[in-house]
Amino acid sequence: MTAIDLPPSLLATLPGSSYTDPAIFAREQAKIFEADWFCAVRSADLAGPGAFETVQIGKESVLVSRGRDGKLNAFLNVCRHRGARLCTSETGTVKRAFQCPYHAWTYGLDGKLIAAPNLTGMPDVDRTEFGLTKLHLQEWLGYAWVCLADEPPSFEETVIGAVTERLGGPAEIDAYGIDGLALGKRIEYDVKANWKQIIENFMECYHCATIHPELTEVLPEFADGYAAQYYVGHGAEFGGDIKGFTVDGSEGVDRLPGVTEAQDRKYYAITIKPGVFVNLVPDHVILHRMFPLAPDRTLVRCDWLYLPEVVESGRDLSRSVELFHRVNLQDFEACERCQLAMDSRSYARGGVLVPSEHHIGAFHDWVRTRLS
Repeated sequence: MTAIDLPPSLLATLPGSSYTDPAIFAREQAKIFEADWFCAVRSADLAGPGAFETVQIGKESVLVSRGRDGKLNAFLNVCRHRGARLCTSETGTVKRAFQCPYHAWTYGLDGKLIAAPNLTGMPDVDRTEFGLTKLHLQEWLGYAWVCLADEPPSFEETVIGAVTERLGGPAEIDAYGIDGLALGKRIEYDVKANWKQIIENFMECYHCATIHPELTEVLPEFADGYAAQYYVGHGAEFGGDIKGFTVDGSEGVDRLPGVTEAQDRKYYAITIKPGVFVNLVPDHVILHRMFPLAPDRTLVRCDWLYLPEVVESGRDLSRSVELFHRVNLQDFEACERCQLAMDSRSYARGGVLVPSEHHIGAFHDWVRTRLS
């Protein structure tokens, strides 16, 4: 059966090979993850000068560090001499500079080449030109977003534009004051599934009544199968007897002061392509960052963010964290279950999308366009 043969209620999905073929994954890394803005690190994780974190963006290892001027910089994590990996640790702090462990080429926190054996005998070597390869970086929502492209796409049109498209305007997310929140909990998930499986799952709620009993208890309308992203500005309302966005519906913690009455007792979900999910509730924010590592493997870092005074007070956040942690586990198990069948002859031409999933078809069109 082809897409032409499908009844109007159904749309065709991407073929199974789109989730398993290493060649397709390599093209996605180059044409999507190395070309778009990528949410790399949480700014507050790099507190002082010399603090650094390395992350995988596409096929590249990227070094994000804080300079002496207090600003964040991003570089390719590659020594300009013979290509050795500069930093092999995921996180750390250097006092004054980054030094390659191979031949001791040394770079300042601004990426400039400042020392190397016999460098004084090579006056023709430009220390800026042979410094670390610097990347574009923007800070927003308390995170450093990095772009590897020589000419990055407009941050306002792509990243902020995704929020505007979902909520109706950037002011709607500004109300949550995300860049001023503190990290209450971080959980890392190593998901044995293609990154697109995870995005598709997050975008729809056709599965919610089947696998999310705790979530549908708090957000009863999700049991009807319509996602929180199915029209601009929509937020799913808490159930009448629900006091907070917690695993048992009990009261949460202090409400974020900027949240309006219209936003209170509602949950908003935002997808920022290619790999960020933002979940907004009245007393905290949950932000997912995806790091695609292989056609069938995606690392997901999930941060739970609260008012600083709530985190500093030592308040019990376990019921708050547990709700979406269970949702994550349930979702990722479903994604892994789908991934197992992507190379089956039964799925060679793909599957179908029902009406409440038709917006996933727009995501598939976006992927096709980016790879064309």
